[in-house]
Amino acid sequence: MSDVITSTDTRLAKLIEEETGENVYLCYQCVKCTSGCPLAEHFDYTPNQIMRAIQLGQEEILSSRTIWLCASCQVCTTRCPQGIDVARIMTYLMMTARRRGIKPAIPAMEDFIQVFHRNARLFGRSYEIALMMETNLRARDPLKDVFDLGLPMIMKGKISFLPSIARVPKRVERREVAPNEVAYYPGCSLHSTAIEYNMSAEAAARVVGLELVEPKGWTCCGSAPAHKLNPDDALRMPLENLALIERSGFDEVAVPCAGCYIRFRSVQHEIREDPALKQRLDEAIGYEYQDTVKVRSLVETMAERVGVETIAEKVQKPLKGLKVACYYGCALTRPPKITGAAHHEYPMAMDRLVRALGAQTLDWDGKTRCCGAELGLVVTERAIEMCRWLIDRARAVGADCIAVACPLCHANLDGRQLQMKDLEEKMPILYFTQLMSLAFGVDPKAAGLDKNLVDPFPLLQERGLMV
Repeated sequence: MSDVITSTDTRLAKLIEEETGENVYLCYQCVKCTSGCPLAEHFDYTPNQIMRAIQLGQEEILSSRTIWLCASCQVCTTRCPQGIDVARIMTYLMMTARRRGIKPAIPAMEDFIQVFHRNARLFGRSYEIALMMETNLRARDPLKDVFDLGLPMIMKGKISFLPSIARVPKRVERREVAPNEVAYYPGCSLHSTAIEYNMSAEAAARVVGLELVEPKGWTCCGSAPAHKLNPDDALRMPLENLALIERSGFDEVAVPCAGCYIRFRSVQHEIREDPALKQRLDEAIGYEYQDTVKVRSLVETMAERVGVETIAEKVQKPLKGLKVACYYGCALTRPPKITGAAHHEYPMAMDRLVRALGAQTLDWDGKTRCCGAELGLVVTERAIEMCRWLIDRARAVGADCIAVACPLCHANLDGRQLQMKDLEEKMPILYFTQLMSLAFGVDPKAAGLDKNLVDPFPLLQERGLMV
């Protein structure tokens, strides 16, 4: 009887460790990654199965649906007891499949990533209407969003038909920054599909004495598509903007978009951990970044820089009787090693702000659960399902509305309700800055409340919050 020799192909695992620093052999199959994943039931391989397949050298996972459907919500990475960045491995597998010419299991996702990245490089900022139109035209159902979402957004003035073209200037005028000024990086959506966020942010900031200053020539941060397509661009693009802010004389930036926020915090984390990487990026952008800029989400800016007490003092029309479920989404708190969030599973900063406005905030289990992110444009049915879960859970605890702090979360939760044909009652989705503006006595139209796709006025009138 001869001995049977069993061998395992470790090539893929070694490549992953060499290029990402992640050791898949640390995984002992506790299944926490899969247990927390909001999309696991739709995967062909669950996250823990992906990890085991890599350990065993089963490269067929490069053809899997999972690596293309993953929303990068970072739950797996955050909850792994071994500290494995599972989400980063998912992205690496996607890029490896692309390099090897393996046909994507979800072609529409590849199309979306390529179109977004191309437009951002061409125009300097995301050209949202072109992105939506081309992504839809490449899909099997090219008119899937036109009537449900496209026309309502056009009617609300939330679509910019011409691209906004920007380039980071070679010469930057350094200004004397006043004590009440802070750099403000709006991101591509706030001048288009999320215009009400920009309007209400500026209105609320004026009331509390904060001056939001957009650096001239800011460009796209790269968002998730650059992160999934080109690792170099995923770091270079946000660093160019941080360098622009630093060169302009600011030592702090308020970032309203959660996607932009995580890209800024990610590049800061990476260059602090890897001096050689920082040197390469400095050479790529033509500037030695001094790392003097403090990156805050707009929620953090209001809660920490302005202060909850100051905000409470500015309230003229308390939001009494309004029950609010505060929704943070994925990127404002996860992963905590990058965001620095002390309470990444159950944050409270937005809750404290909303309570200071006189509203009641509710405890619920959807605070940081993913809304589907860019899946809304690609695998729409999954995003609708995920948003429906959030709306149902908020309704179950008695919420009148959901407060958000991210344009993509708002687009999904607000807009996708128009496609939920069996939804008996729509729930208003309000930016926390809209609630601030309302409590401060700002004209509702100046806060963009008339631009929300789910009309908030009937609720506000019912609660006696409208004159």
